[in-house]
Amino acid sequence: MSDIIGIVFIVIGLIFDFFGCLGLVRLPDVYNRLQASTKCVTFGTCSIMFGTFLILGVTAGGIKALVCVVFLLLTAPVSAHVLARGAHISRVKLCDKSIVDRYEEDKELK
Repeated sequence: MSDIIGIVFIVIGLIFDFFGCLGLVRLPDVYNRLQASTKCVTFGTCSIMFGTFLILGVTAGGIKALVCVVFLLLTAPVSAHVLARGAHISRVKLCDKSIVDRYEEDKELK
């Protein structure tokens, strides 16, 4: 039973990763692409790793998959924020259709 649930998690992760890669190709600017890639890593890859844990069980490979899940959940959002902030500081322009710039609003308040 856990093998079937593990395969379901892996398939869901593959779908998230596919749409995240599609977002990297289709979205207009670096900020939107970061959003797509962060969702792709946190939901997609963590789902694949959790499915791997369910299939392997409490073995060396399964524990490593869980450690990877924790590591990805802690580092992916932080790294995306740092990259977006660095791009904004370097004055990388937003897409013309973007209507909100929270970083610029924070600068105006200070």
